[in-house]
Parts: sequence; C-alpha cells; structure tokens
Amino acid sequence: MTNDKHITSVFDRDLEAVQAHIMKMGGLVEAAILDAARSLENRDEDLAAGVRTRDRAVDELEALIYEEGARLIALRAPTAGDMRTVLSVLKISGNLERIGDYAKNIAKRNTVLVQMSPLDGSASDLRRMAQAVELMLKDSLDAYITRDVDLAQDVRVRDGEVDQMYNAIFRQFLTYMMEDPRNITGCMHLHFIAKNIERMGDHVTSIADQVIYLVTGEMPTEARPKHDRTSLMASPEAQ
Repeated sequence: MTNDKHITSVFDRDLEAVQAHIMKMGGLVEAAILDAARSLENRDEDLAAGVRTRDRAVDELEALIYEEGARLIALRAPTAGDMRTVLSVLKISGNLERIGDYAKNIAKRNTVLVQMSPLDGSASDLRRMAQAVELMLKDSLDAYITRDVDLAQDVRVRDGEVDQMYNAIFRQFLTYMMEDPRNITGCMHLHFIAKNIERMGDHVTSIADQVIYLVTGEMPTEARPKHDRTSLMASPEAQ
C-alpha cells in the first residue's frame, strides 16, 4: 500500500510539472498574439522581430511537454483518468504551438506591410480580433486549471463571434481592392493575417474541447458554432 501511494505521489508530482509547462507555454502564446497585433497596428518592426524570436521558446516547451508526457505514459502506468489528463495536456500543447506559429506568421508579414501605405482602420480591426482570441485563450487555460466545463463551453460559443469579425474584415478588404487596385497587395497580406487570427480561434476552441473531454470523459458532440462564410462571398454586392 505504501508503495502504491509512493507511485501515485510521484506521478502527481510529475504531472504537475508538465502542467506547469503548459501554463508557461500558454502565457508565452498569449503575449505573442497581442504583440503580433500591436506590431501590426504600430508598424513596429522590433516588436515583430521579438515575436518571431520568442516562438523558439514555445517550440521548445512543446517538445519538452511531449517528451515528459510520453515518459509518464511509459513509466507510470497511469489509470484511465490520469491517462486522459496526460493526453489532454499533449493535445493542448500542440494547439498552443500552432497558435504561436500563426502569431509568428503575422509578425513576418509586418515586415512587408510597413513598406506600404496603411489602410484606414484595418490594423485596429485586426487588433480587436486578436484581443478577442487572446481572451478566449486565457479563459480556456483558466477552464483547464479549474476544470470549468461551463467556461470551456463559453469559449466555444465565442469562436463564432471571431468568425463574424473575420467575415466583416474580409468584406472590408474586398471593398478596398475594388475601389483601388493598388490596394490589392496590401489587402492580400492583411487578409492572410485575418485568416491566421481566425485559425487561432479554432485552435483555442480545440483547447476548450479538451477541457470538456478531461472533465466529462467525452468530446463535445454538438458541432462548433462556425460562422465563417467567406467561401460564399464573391463581392460586397453579393451579400
């Protein structure tokens, strides 16, 4: 019995260490989202360079979490509930890594956009969209720590709001390009940034899904409330 308690305490300690890495990784990614958006709005090349540089730390944490998670599974023989926690951690770290990649991509495009004339309001609109996603990420990680299914469900619903923001920005860029062909190159870069932010929201929603799985043992059965309708748009007049 004493030995079983020792094994359990060792597993719990190791799992806590892995979860601490997740929270550190989450903090880095939250900062990357906001800094990438600020670098775009303020045309700050130094801030954008910092986002690209710090992405290495996010990648290193994902690799560390995967290594330690695999070791937990191999050496500690976790119970079904503990196994679910380890698998959720691995999935969450993968989603965080992808969100960090999108933030880095935004920072990369900033180096091109600073050479172009800004389009009125576009950078601030993208910043607001990024802030919405960053808050979703914060809440999804809080839901993970507190095992709060209701908060995780709320994050899933809010992804639809991000999609609607993306749709509005997409229509705005179409208008700019139709009004002046010289805007096409800049709008294309900005559209890719908007799409990166929208995809960040999808990965945050996946983290919320993992929280629900962790607590209930089942993935959400209802479809995500997606509202990205850009594939149906040909021009602003078509709406």
